[in-house]
Amino acid sequence: MRASHEHEFEAALGLPEVLPEGEEILWQGSPNWRSLGVEAFHLRSLAIYFGLMLLLQMSYLSGLSDEWNLKPIVLTGSMVAITLGALWAWAYMSAKASMYTITNKRVVMRVGVVFSLTFNLPLKQIVGAHELHRSGGTSDLSLTLKKEDRIGWLHLWPHSRPWVLNQPEPTLRCITNGVNCAEVLKSAWLEANQHLEVLLPNASQSYAREPNNSVNGLLQAL
Repeated sequence: MRASHEHEFEAALGLPEVLPEGEEILWQGSPNWRSLGVEAFHLRSLAIYFGLMLLLQMSYLSGLSDEWNLKPIVLTGSMVAITLGALWAWAYMSAKASMYTITNKRVVMRVGVVFSLTFNLPLKQIVGAHELHRSGGTSDLSLTLKKEDRIGWLHLWPHSRPWVLNQPEPTLRCITNGVNCAEVLKSAWLEANQHLEVLLPNASQSYAREPNNSVNGLLQAL
């Protein structure tokens, strides 16, 4: 019996259709919603900013009169709480609605809260990748596609590499087992692109990783 899951319209978890013969799932994962909230939605920075603004308002109001007028402070605090709460909820739903899948043929990204989108990225169309490992234990794995395979930034966000807008890079954001995921992707990519070894005999030597908080090239063959 097929396991039940939130997206019952899917043929399999994270996949829009049953995998064809010869294709198998090598890795699956979803974003860590807390890390996604901090890294993609910048909730920590926003909380600090709003907190400073609230303190500034309190300081200003206290200088106008010896008696505290709490109404403006309560109103501002309520608006801040509602804004941050809404963003946290958005981050949570974005993470829970997303599923990343790596097979021996492609990378599949099911994303979207209201409207679910599925991106099928054949390994042969991926020409590069970069990994970012954070000290908190989560990682980003960004994929560089051929120039003719451009995906709109708005369709991808928050599952895109930050500050890369001209040629957006689909990104497996805030995953908790990023080192293993990177190794799986590298092996699958090399297997799917064996023909490159004729033109690029050192392709399998192109991978390097530094131990801490680093951004590194995963596939630099092309």
